Amino acid sequence: MALLDHLGITVDDLERGRAQFHPVLTALGYRSGGANDHSISWNNGDETEIILYTWDEDSAPHRHGRIGWQHIAFAVPTREEVDRLHAVATDAGWSAVREPKEYPRYSERYYASFVEDADGIRVEFMYNPPRETA
Repeated sequence: MALLDHLGITVDDLERGRAQFHPVLTALGYRSGGANDHSISWNNGDETEIILYTWDEDSAPHRHGRIGWQHIAFAVPTREEVDRLHAVATDAGWSAVREPKEYPRYSERYYASFVEDADGIRVEFMYNPPRETA
């Protein structure tokens, strides 16, 4: 099975992107990687890398629901971790789209929150344990 190797996200302002993504990604266990004039990266050991890019072209913020990016979901081990990451994100300037709550339409165990950065990039923190451990 192929696994996600890296994810590239274009943002309007690289320093604002760093200020918003760094606290969230480090709270998720990612470490700072390389940086240059057009990109910043974080990695999870030898696993998945997340890269922010910026370009000198004019562009509009992303709008959720349009063709393209929907959101990325990070699975975490507890409900408390969903709550903690939601607070880390909002403290770093992300907007709360949906506060942490249960989503029984997905499963009776599903608990999640959704946040967006200043460019409309949406992230979900979710807890959905297997039925036998719930």
